[in-house]
Amino acid sequence: MSTTVLSWFKSSHSGSQGDDCVEVAVTVRSVHVRDSKDRSRPYLAVGREGWDRFVHFAADC
Repeated sequence: MSTTVLSWFKSSHSGSQGDDCVEVAVTVRSVHVRDSKDRSRPYLAVGREGWDRFVHFAADC
């Protein structure tokens, strides 16, 4: 189990109303994504290469 403390942040496009949003934490090797409304649930961890491919794919849609 990792003892790394993740530093979570929301997109600057997120509103302050608490509506649907995700939070992201970036480490040297991976990007972690979680539901901002339910932080007790497990988060998704993706390798940096996979995250880069996802972001480029999403930008092209």
